[in-house]
Amino acid sequence: MFSPREGGLVRGWPGRIEGDRVIQLAAQTLQAYFTGGGIAREHAEYALEDVVLRAPVLQPPSIRIFGRDGDFHFANPAAIHGPDDVVHVPVGASGIVPVARLAAVVGAAGTIGGYTLMNDWEAPELTGTKATDFATSLGPIVVTPDELTGNDVDFQALADHAAENTKLVPGDLIVAPGGSRKELVGPGEIGEVSLPPFGSLRNPVAAAAAQPGGAATS
Repeated sequence: MFSPREGGLVRGWPGRIEGDRVIQLAAQTLQAYFTGGGIAREHAEYALEDVVLRAPVLQPPSIRIFGRDGDFHFANPAAIHGPDDVVHVPVGASGIVPVARLAAVVGAAGTIGGYTLMNDWEAPELTGTKATDFATSLGPIVVTPDELTGNDVDFQALADHAAENTKLVPGDLIVAPGGSRKELVGPGEIGEVSLPPFGSLRNPVAAAAAQPGGAATS
């Protein structure tokens, strides 16, 4: 997903990157693009330097993060951040740890539509789910299954397991086990994860934001 740098479109549009250009695709969201079979008319063309890359899925219907035991837990779909979005340290923590993970984006009919880089932020000073549900970053690009090589995770098997007794919908995220933890970062610093061929996913880190009903800072 992308938007023209001067456009102010927070959600953005789906696009295809070709070299130093981005071609806008005729779909409202990445989910809509996948639902349409991964085929869409082409619209305007932009220089890559003139656009802002957004989170591939702004509000995923669900996020399932798998462990090495084959089970999974759900993450918070309301806490998605895109590239260069500010991530706030949660109340009660002095810093946060970037954790690089590989995520598959579900396409049509429960199949894998593509892959993206995830920063599964952690706050080591907090406990339980509150240590991770404050922020998740996605982006900057989605790589199609035919373009991703050297991956030894069977994402389709994970997706099939996730779909047992329920169903997956386009935009659901299936996250691989494992992950690469980085060093703690605090307000005023940049948290960054990278993984070929996705490039780098960077977010400036800020102090805790004011909470509803009153101000709170870390």
